[in-house]
Amino acid sequence: MGLGASRLTPEAMSAAKQLVDSTISGNKVVIFSKTYCPYCVKGKRALEKFLPKSKITAIELDGRNDGAAIQDYLLELTGGRSVPRVFIDGQFIGGGDDTDALARNGKLEVMLRNAGVL
Repeated sequence: MGLGASRLTPEAMSAAKQLVDSTISGNKVVIFSKTYCPYCVKGKRALEKFLPKSKITAIELDGRNDGAAIQDYLLELTGGRSVPRVFIDGQFIGGGDDTDALARNGKLEVMLRNAGVL
């Protein structure tokens, strides 16, 4: 198996896909994250400049048994497996650096307003 390849069952992948899709469609602001990741912290801080934590759905993959399956599906969905993966109103906006840049240039605030969370 190549780097990052996993040996997940079709059932595990299906469950991960369902979780990711329902989380993204059911929440305005979603970050797939790992608690120890500095880029994840950067992305969360950028979101928290505008929103209370209660309005941000954070899925901490390092605390889940299905974290690898979720990351594999995020690769399929977004073209990247690394975290964080940030979604606003169903749209993938990037990772930690991308979210921070959007916060600094004012575009994140506009996206959050357009999503109806501000």
